[in-house]
Order: sequence, then structure tokens, then C-alpha cells
Amino acid sequence: MLATQVLRDEHEGILAMLAVVEAAAVRLRDGKPIPKDLMSNAADFFSNFADKCHHGKEEDRLFPKMAQYGIPEEDGPIAVMKAEHEQGRALVRAMREGAARYADGDAKAVPALVRNTLEYVELLREHIGKENQVLFMMADQVIPEAEQQVLARDYDEFEANVMGAGVHERYHAMIAEYQKLAASWN
Repeated sequence: MLATQVLRDEHEGILAMLAVVEAAAVRLRDGKPIPKDLMSNAADFFSNFADKCHHGKEEDRLFPKMAQYGIPEEDGPIAVMKAEHEQGRALVRAMREGAARYADGDAKAVPALVRNTLEYVELLREHIGKENQVLFMMADQVIPEAEQQVLARDYDEFEANVMGAGVHERYHAMIAEYQKLAASWN
């Protein structure tokens, strides 16, 4: 499997969780309750899976490999992706803080939690579109298939070191559980 396909596949899980938190933020905005731990769990997912694991694979493995094949890291698409990763990190930190306050019963935390969540959803959806439609296509053009396959295998080791055994599966189970919950809100 190509390294870029591994990342595209991970995007599907991230997009699923974005849909859940978007629905939860809209419920909160409309004065309806959500499970107290949902946003904290989501912030954990975005911090660990989407950022440390997924963005880590990009920043530590894919981007340097693209640079090796002539795609500059300090300007152009890679620099934009790195800047958006930083924006996302700041929004997730704000989400985590708001989620903790919400879980503690602080109703005043809701407006900022909703705003930060919806801003993160918009940022990441656009970011994923850019990666899938531009950056990964560039990578596919410059990185030979054999090297992409080696890189994909390297991702497994990277993931094991960053998240540990079973964490990936736990997050996917959490997404499925929250997707069922969000579907019941319609």
C-alpha cells in the first residue's frame, strides 16, 4: 500500500469524528445537552490520533521524503500544511479547556467550546481536502512506489511508538459509538 493511501484512509476516521463533534457543537449551541465526556474524548482523539499520530507521520516521515524529491518544506504546500497543523493544535487545546469546563458543569464555557469546535471542523475539513487533492498527489508523482511502500511500513512502527498497541482500535470503536449517538440526534 502507498504511504499516501494510509494517510487518506486515516482521514476517513478523522472526518467521521469531525462530523460527530460538529453535530455535538450544534446541539450545544441550540441549548441541548451532550454527554459530558464527549468533547473531552474528542479533544483526546484529535490531539493523539489526528495530531501526534497522523500529522506526526506527515511531518516526521512524508514531508522529509517529499523534500528529498525536490518539494520544498519551508514554502509552498508543505509549509501551508505545517502552519495549519499548528492552527489545529491551538484549537484543540482550546477545545480541551472548554470541554473540561463543560464537563464540570460550567455553562459559560459553551459559547467558546462551540466556536472553537466549529472552527476546528472547518479548518480540518479544508486541510484534508488540500492534502488529498494536492499534497498527496504531488507525493505520488515524486516518490517512487517502492519507497512509498517502505514509508507505509514505517508508519506502523511510528504509530506503535507514538500511540502504543490497541489505541488505534480503541479510537475507531469510540468513533463508531459516537456516530450512533449523533445519528440518534436527528
